[in-house]
Amino acid sequence: MMTTDTDSGSTPQSPTEPLYIDGKDHLDDVVTEHDVVLVDFFADWCGPCKMLEPVLDDLASATDATIAKVDVDQHQQLAGAYGVRGVPTLVLFADGEQVEQHTGALPADRLQTLVENYSE
Repeated sequence: MMTTDTDSGSTPQSPTEPLYIDGKDHLDDVVTEHDVVLVDFFADWCGPCKMLEPVLDDLASATDATIAKVDVDQHQQLAGAYGVRGVPTLVLFADGEQVEQHTGALPADRLQTLVENYSE
């Protein structure tokens, strides 16, 4: 009889800081491996993106969600595939499916509520 130990570390833990995505396959892997993933499509030159950065850093360490960041200048095709027309655009995945998409910086409490609604 085979038994599996669910506490053996085989399931990836949510990172406590944002992951920087290096392409479509990487994003697909992250979305598949983690239950709740909030993807921040951002640009270095974007003021609201810079304001959102510490909020997302806090969210990564305070919740079970995985925060992923996609630089739209480096990954234009990936941004296009998600219909990103402005930055920041936040795309939320739950159980591998896209469930929400918001353009613009959202307040910290709204982001936390958004993530927690899918983390239960």
